[in-house]
Amino acid sequence: MTKSSLFSPPGLRSSAVAALLLALALPAEQVQAQTLRLPGQSRAPGLGVLGLGGTAAAARQQQADFIVAVVNSEPITNNEVRARLLRTQQQMTQQGTAMPPRNELVKLLLERMIVERAQLQLAREQGVQVSDSTVDDAVLNVAKQNQISVDELRRRMTAEGLAFAQFRTDLRNEILLSRFRDRELEPQAKVSEQEIDEYLREQAAGGSNAAPQEINLSQVLVAVPENASPEQVASLQARAQLVAERARSGTDFAALVNEFSNAPGRSADGQMGLRPADRYPQLFVDTTQNVPVGGIAGPVRSGAGFHVLKVLEKKSAGMPGSTVVQTHARHILLRPSAQLSEEAAVARLADYQRRIAAGQADFAALAREHSQDGSAKEGGDLGWASPGQFVPEFEERMNNLAPGQIGAPLVSRFGVHLIQVLERRTTRLSPREQREMVRSLLREKKLEEAYVAWAQEVRGRAYVEYREAPQ
Repeated sequence: MTKSSLFSPPGLRSSAVAALLLALALPAEQVQAQTLRLPGQSRAPGLGVLGLGGTAAAARQQQADFIVAVVNSEPITNNEVRARLLRTQQQMTQQGTAMPPRNELVKLLLERMIVERAQLQLAREQGVQVSDSTVDDAVLNVAKQNQISVDELRRRMTAEGLAFAQFRTDLRNEILLSRFRDRELEPQAKVSEQEIDEYLREQAAGGSNAAPQEINLSQVLVAVPENASPEQVASLQARAQLVAERARSGTDFAALVNEFSNAPGRSADGQMGLRPADRYPQLFVDTTQNVPVGGIAGPVRSGAGFHVLKVLEKKSAGMPGSTVVQTHARHILLRPSAQLSEEAAVARLADYQRRIAAGQADFAALAREHSQDGSAKEGGDLGWASPGQFVPEFEERMNNLAPGQIGAPLVSRFGVHLIQVLERRTTRLSPREQREMVRSLLREKKLEEAYVAWAQEVRGRAYVEYREAPQ
């Protein structure tokens, strides 16, 4: 798989109604990366939808389903809501999201399902379709994200009380809705050059609509122990001063972080991340206020010790950064097949990792010989990549590796990877690249606003009747 193949595909776009009605429910763009609860996790209590809780009650519901709402003569059943509730509760548990009161969650989910049902009906009336092969691919992606086979996915879902046929139907509906929304809303999301110019002027002028300042700093912390003697403090201050002088003379700051810093985040080259200035210590903000991007500040003293700071980026919160951190990585890709199971591919790459670490094999040579990817002839080299260039699962693993480090085998939608990060750099974006990022930002904002209005219109035209649970 070449870099272009690993490039993150356009996902099933998240809808603004997910935030409007229930940001807790499964967003459309996460369909391809849906995860299952791990074996052994306890089931959330009270999964009966309308007042029936517990396993026995759930079983009774399955035997005696009933209609809870009708949307343009099409019913939504209690079991459909229950399945959505179970899926949502599992996802919220995995993500560590606070669970709202159960009755409130059910109401929000039902309203979301009503909105979706009205949109699905309109989409089908206008001839939008999704093929079985597209659904098969989506199911396979879900299985790969969970690092299991489709058969194992089916087994686990059945064990959790989720009907696999309903799961496929939900995937089909999510894809269909995404296509329909794109078709309906795309004409309203065009961004003109004049709009980009106006946005850039507003942010630069710092007017009422301008976003607050954001900064990204990297630091070397020379820690000062509690109760340190004056001699120790002076020695550590001299050490910090040496770091600052070497940084100003052009020594790679990441190398200085790895050699001298006592702060967390060394694997990220000391970067503390792009964030609003008020989320940084005021000492750091004051010290770097007049320091340009790429400049060095310090050493400055805090209760923790002496800090040497490098300014990586400064921007308004609504503006694209003038710089971006890029990663240079390489990988070996094995594609599971009838001759090579996924488990065998993981084991083989783990063996490659062990051999490379022991100095018994060369990464590039193994990639040229074994990698089933277009980058094999380059020793697996993927070149320099900016954030968002690779699929999320690959990028997440890559970002967690320090330069020179090889990660454990990773299963992605493309196969099994062995990834090594070679180096990182901060590079400046060209004016054209910054304008394109503004265009994307404004386009997404327009899409969200258009979706809210469109979803409300479709919902308003639908006939909706709520039904009481049978006694």
